[in-house]
Amino acid sequence: MQRRQFSFSVATAVVSTAGMVALPALAQIKPIEGETGFLTLDVPAPLIAPAGKIEVVEFFWYKCPHCHAFEPVFNAWAKKLPKDVFLRRIPVGFRADFEPQQRLFFVLEALNKLDELHAKVFQTIHVEKLPLDTFEQLLAWAEKQGIAKDRFSELYKSFTITSKVRKATQLQEAYAVDGVPSLGIQGRYFTSATEAGSMQRALQITDALIAQSRSKAK
Repeated sequence: MQRRQFSFSVATAVVSTAGMVALPALAQIKPIEGETGFLTLDVPAPLIAPAGKIEVVEFFWYKCPHCHAFEPVFNAWAKKLPKDVFLRRIPVGFRADFEPQQRLFFVLEALNKLDELHAKVFQTIHVEKLPLDTFEQLLAWAEKQGIAKDRFSELYKSFTITSKVRKATQLQEAYAVDGVPSLGIQGRYFTSATEAGSMQRALQITDALIAQSRSKAK
């Protein structure tokens, strides 16, 4: 799911209200000379991985059908990662209406419910065809999963979750993410199905970039 599609949707919506919305400026990126399938950032993205760890970031959107299809493939790959790889997921925010699902992810993370419910969010949206677009819809869904409404609401509206959403969007911009699912490696490299040709190939490239980052750190 490419960002230019989101951009077109924004422009269409804005035209109907006679307004104009500009997407945030993307970081400058360039191909590594002689290589294909990934990009390198001119300015490194911030890392949170502990010292000695190689950070890999998966960027996704719950409503993206490609992210839904990629989820089991990515999980199988993630289970085989070396111990020196620090993996995290980041929900993208290409438009304002992405924010409720960004908040949902971080609420589930705060409740230690990602292992149990992350895949179930995809299932609810793409298989059960139930929208999870608004706070009210998310609150009702969370209650069905056994999460107390008051606790979900408190976290969803908290400063902590607001801060995580802001930082997630900033990291997305630092990596110049233009579509999902995609992967950032060690604050320097970016790959996706668009760059690599397929998500399987993107994972192979990510493995190679992990190895390259490891050798550079020695």
